Amino acid sequence: MSTRRTRPAPRPPEGTPPRTELARQARAVLADAVRIAHWAAGAPAPGSAAPLATQALERAATALELSPSQVRAGWDRARLAGLIELHGDTARPGWRLRAWDRDDSAVLRGWVALFDAWSLVHAAPEGIEAGAVAEAVEAVPQVLSLLQLSAGPVAVPALLDLLAQRIAELQEERCEVPYGAGRSAAESAPAPTGRPAPAPERSADLDALLLDWALEGLAAVGALTLGNGHATLTPLGNWAVWVKLEQICVAAQSPAGNIEQSAADMLLGCARLTPGPARAEYRAWLAARTVGSAVAELLAVARGEDALLRGLAFEALRVVGAPAEPEVRAVVTNPSLRPYALLWLAEYEGADPDDAQEILSREEATWLWVDTAAAVADHGETGLLVRHLDSAVQGTVPALLDEVRAVGHPRTVQVLVALAAAHPDPALAKAVRRAAFQVHTGGA
Repeated sequence: MSTRRTRPAPRPPEGTPPRTELARQARAVLADAVRIAHWAAGAPAPGSAAPLATQALERAATALELSPSQVRAGWDRARLAGLIELHGDTARPGWRLRAWDRDDSAVLRGWVALFDAWSLVHAAPEGIEAGAVAEAVEAVPQVLSLLQLSAGPVAVPALLDLLAQRIAELQEERCEVPYGAGRSAAESAPAPTGRPAPAPERSADLDALLLDWALEGLAAVGALTLGNGHATLTPLGNWAVWVKLEQICVAAQSPAGNIEQSAADMLLGCARLTPGPARAEYRAWLAARTVGSAVAELLAVARGEDALLRGLAFEALRVVGAPAEPEVRAVVTNPSLRPYALLWLAEYEGADPDDAQEILSREEATWLWVDTAAAVADHGETGLLVRHLDSAVQGTVPALLDEVRAVGHPRTVQVLVALAAAHPDPALAKAVRRAAFQVHTGGA
């Protein structure tokens, strides 16, 4: 058992409204998005609204008494908040929509997803290089931290100075040339000495334009309010920034330093955590990487021999969500990953986790039972392995042994030997040992 002390649950800053009030505010921000999501879920032709074609846009505007621009904005928010999920060309109601009226946690998670996507809600100004926009997005958390620590209005010039400073730090860390206005070919060419030419100063007007865009985008999702020359976090925005800072602190205080570890070491570091803290660790680890590289690394671990890491890798992929779908769907043909991938896809498409097992064939369920037993045998306690018998779909031990022998899992012998050694019933243990011997020798 782990002897690590658990970190006491942090308390939000003084003056933070209770979660019920925060959820009420989040519901208000997403009210139009929820209406549109319900309309799409009840549309005569399910899926006809994806990707909100002109005809569907007009029908929604008429039915909801909204302008087309309001419908389009609400549709985008519904997608970003997880109220609507797109599966190819088909739109389906997300699980958060079903829980919206009764689950404050689902509401707050939906709003935080929208908050994280603020740069998609509010289009960046035209004519600005994508790299400059990306730098501004990467620097905004520093701006939000200042707003949160200030606990009140902050003058825009102070925010502008901080944004410019953070962008300069990011460029220095990457050894990149800042984006300058009107750079000529001569300015971009290497110096005659072979060393890079001095970087032109970044345009203050560009930083100001990007800051205005960022503040307007954050205001559009309800994270802050804009006054005459200043910005102030809303209670929702203040709470969200505090939560993210706490997540960073938790990851930084992890004994294994999970945020900096490989996928395998990170998953092992999370193995003893309960689901909530484990998901927070997964999110911190994922946030430090590009989605593509993180998904590839997790699936590489899942293909390995450690069954515990295989299961945990798919738990981390559940946190990734939609961006992982193509890669997960691609591994369905891999026999060792197929049951995990099928369950992941079923839950992603809206199935209740308790019911998702029903999509597995008998053979796939048996293979998964052996794989999970291998994880328990390698990393768990003997009592857990005995209790794992109850989760088998066969219902009786003889039927389970017959199907386990036939399924061809590479760890079958080790699992049966460990189960025989752990089980307190001598007769059952003997039957399991006999089955292990038959698998080992290839007998019937």
